Formats: sequence, C-alpha cells, structure tokens
Amino acid sequence: MKIKAQVAMVMNLDKCIGCHTCSVTCKTTWTNREGAEYMWFNNVETKPGIGYPKRWEDQELYKGGWQVNKKGKLELKSGSKLSKIALGKIFYNPDMPEMKDYYEPWTYDYEKLTMAGDSEHTPVARAKSVVTGEYMDLEWGPNWEDQLAGAHITGPKDPNIEKIEEEIKFNFEQAFMMYLPRLCEHCLNPSCVASCPSGAMYKREEDGIVLVDQEACRGWRYCMTGCPYKKVYFNWKTNKAEKCTFCFPRIESGLPTVCSETCTGRIRYLGVLLYDADRVLEAASTPDPKDLYKAQCDLFLDPSDPEVIEQARKDGISEEWIEAAQNSPVYKLAIEYKLAFPLHPEYRTLPMVWYVPPLSPIMNYFEGRDSIKNPDMIFPAIEEMRIPIQYLANMLTAGDTETVKKALQRMAMMRSYMRAVSSGKDFDEARLERVGLSAHQTKQMYRLLAIAKYEDRFVIPTSHKEGHMNAYRSQGSTGYEEMGDYSMGKTQSPYSYAAPISIEDGSCDGCGPVEPAKTGKQIYEENFYGGIWRD
Repeated sequence: MKIKAQVAMVMNLDKCIGCHTCSVTCKTTWTNREGAEYMWFNNVETKPGIGYPKRWEDQELYKGGWQVNKKGKLELKSGSKLSKIALGKIFYNPDMPEMKDYYEPWTYDYEKLTMAGDSEHTPVARAKSVVTGEYMDLEWGPNWEDQLAGAHITGPKDPNIEKIEEEIKFNFEQAFMMYLPRLCEHCLNPSCVASCPSGAMYKREEDGIVLVDQEACRGWRYCMTGCPYKKVYFNWKTNKAEKCTFCFPRIESGLPTVCSETCTGRIRYLGVLLYDADRVLEAASTPDPKDLYKAQCDLFLDPSDPEVIEQARKDGISEEWIEAAQNSPVYKLAIEYKLAFPLHPEYRTLPMVWYVPPLSPIMNYFEGRDSIKNPDMIFPAIEEMRIPIQYLANMLTAGDTETVKKALQRMAMMRSYMRAVSSGKDFDEARLERVGLSAHQTKQMYRLLAIAKYEDRFVIPTSHKEGHMNAYRSQGSTGYEEMGDYSMGKTQSPYSYAAPISIEDGSCDGCGPVEPAKTGKQIYEENFYGGIWRD
C-alpha cells in the first residue's frame, strides 16, 4: 500500500444559484490575456443542455477518457502514443474540438459609439472577432444555454438525455433545471497526462494537482482530446496548452481556490483525501462502469485508522496533512454520508471534483403540497420521478439510479428531521435508521450542508517545502544561476552584505539555499527525444 494525499473538492448543487461569480473571478484571475479569451477554466452550465464545448460528454465523438479493451486492460480511448506515431496521427487530430465547438471570442467596436457624431440613426457597436479582427455574427458562447435558453432545440442533443428511454423523454417546458459548475477534475488517473506526447502534463506528488509544463509543451493538443471533460485548452497566441491550475499558489498557502473563495452560494468544499496509489489502476480497470463509483470510494482510506496513519507517516505525509484529512469536509460528504458523487465515472479517470445531487427539482414538484412535510410521501415520489433521477444517474453514477436515490432520500430525511427539531415537533428517529443515519449524524450533515463556516468548508494544510531556502534570510546573499558559485551561496557575492552561507558543512540547517541535484533543463534533455517522452 502506497498512501498519497489529494486535495479534492465537493460542490453542493442544491445551493448553486447559477450566478457565474466563480466563472468571472476565475476568468479575471487566470485567463484575461491574449490567446486565452475563449478559455473558461471554470464555467457554469445549465442542465439539461449540451454544455461547453458543444456535446463535451459525447466521447464517441471526442474519444476522451479511458476504455477497457478485450483483454481487460485499460487503454486510452483515443489510442496509445505508439499507435499515434505509427499511424502518423500525431500530426493531425481528427477528434479534437474546434473553435466553433467552444465559441469564437469577440469584443465590440466601441469606437463607433464614442466617436459617432450626430446622425439620424442610433449608432451600434458591432461584434468583432478577437481572433481575426473582422466583424462577426454571434452564434454560440460559453453560457449560451443559460436558464434553459434554447434548450428546446439543444436539449434533446444532451448525451445524458439521449441515454434516457424514449418513452420518458420530456417536454422541456415542464422539466426540471439545474446548474452544473465545472472545472478540471484533477483526476487520480488523468487521461490528459497519458495522452501528452511530450510529457508536458504531470500530476503533482504532494497534492495531486494536474498542471502543464509550459516549457515542455509542444502544442500537440492531444491532451485536449484525451481529457473527457474538455478542460484543457490551446492558447492560439503562445501555441501552448493551458488548464485549470486549482489555484495551486493559494492551495500551497492554505487558501481555497478563487472560485471557492468567491462562491456566492457557498456550495464548495475543499479538503484532503488519503488514497491507496497502488490500487488506482485496479479501480480504473473495473469491468462494469456502474461499479466504478464504488471502486473509487474503496480507494479512499480512513484518516482516523491507526494503521493508515502509521503508513501515511512512512510514506512521507506530514502530521498537518493527516490532521487535515481527518477534518476533511470532502471525506465526510463523499465517504461518510455518501452524498457526493464523481462526474461521469465511466470515463475511468477517477475524478476528484465531486457533486452532491440537487434535491430541489424533486422537492419543487411538491411545492404547496402536504407531502413535502412527510418523508413517507416523498420517498415514493423519488422512486416515481424517473426523469431527473435517471438524468442525475447518467451524470454522476454511470446510470446507477439506486445510489442517487439513496442520497436524495437521506437529504429529504435530513430536511424533515431538522424541520421538526427547529419547530419543536416530535419526530420518529426510527425513520432515520431507514436511510442509515443517526440523529447525531443528521445534525452534523445539516451543519455541514447548511450553516458551515469558512473553516469548516475549507480545510487546507499549507505545503511543506523543507528543502527550499529561507528567502528572507538569504536575501542579498545569492543571485541568479548566471553568477556561478555566487548563486548557491558557496562564495559571498561581491554585491552582498550578508554573511556567506555554507552548504557543504551542513551549518545551514534548512535555512539557506539548497543545491538541486539536477536542473529542469537537464531532466528535460535526458528524458525527451524528438518531442516524445521516453516511457
């Protein structure tokens, strides 16, 4: 058993109001530059709908994620690196989404308004393409389907709708609606990393965040095809791949991501999960897609188990991270309460951004009825409402409706119990046992979902960099690599007034600069050949 730690996220879709605050703050922080205009590391989609990019969930079209071959082995749906090279496919990518599938970014010709003189007609600011600089007609955008706009046309093309039986497809005017915030899943088994011919994408050892090495990226764009969630983008200005960074500078400092920090509905939870890295391949290779959710849950380890704690220490996980895992809201929602589920587990990437399914579409059906107060009436209704249940199951559990039903029943029972407690009415606690809850668990679940404070929702330990220099103490004593020996503190710089720090005699005690074993350039030159990573 090899224990690793992963910073994960859970989003409570029942509280998302679709305000796009997370999208805007992420956009202004990370992709407000040339070449990244069309990139939305975080976007909020209205479901049902085909999403952004168009039909991103259709892996028969885009060939994203993994599949199990006839021999029972895991392989990329888009083909292995060797097959791409042997067939010459590396020089073209027929399965990659095009700009029209995202949208062509535009601005407006505001000069027509500001410089317009007196005229008979009102001046108009026409849309102008940011890419070509030419005038254009607007045909699509990142939130084109907001509030089910145009869903009567695009909705039936939603891959999750297409999987629902023909006789229970529905009239959108009488349908449910939900919001789905999306970002990179930072998967345990990322297909984007495996797809990159240059080895430019990597998963960080310390926290599991998946990043792109801009220096190593050669613009092959197979990461865009390999990612089934279509959260890797191509910067047409720099010719490099870019993706959600999970705000790693903030995470390293113990702060939540920008999207989590600014979320108006407070729907996001961040925490640490401990998992067995040796069993990731086994879990991803589970034959039946409906068993993938359970297989992924089995990967996560109980952070309070003494044996797990002992092994985690041996594997280099610090006490601070173990304590954070023990207090993780993500572990509570996903593993203890069984309320959160991964997005499309059938892609076999083992995603680490999970979702609590919305109960509101079902509860709204009973609005104004007595049954909303009686869980005994709600439970049969949950069974009967096949459309939203099947739709949620297609998104979150590879079609397993029973698992989603149990989560919704737990949340419905929690609402009924807390309503009785707050109003001073009697409640038969035997009902809680029917859904596998105790009164204490129900109250804790309510606290976490409804009234959790900042420190309860975000339990993020700071990163450990014992091997790094104490920048403040070393200030003025070291320089750049071009300065030779001065840069490593071996000899005092002629421009320095600080005492020299010795590395050889060990007197630095972790506070001075540390000499790296190999530079990034050396590692790159040793492991790359012709733009192909040497496996």
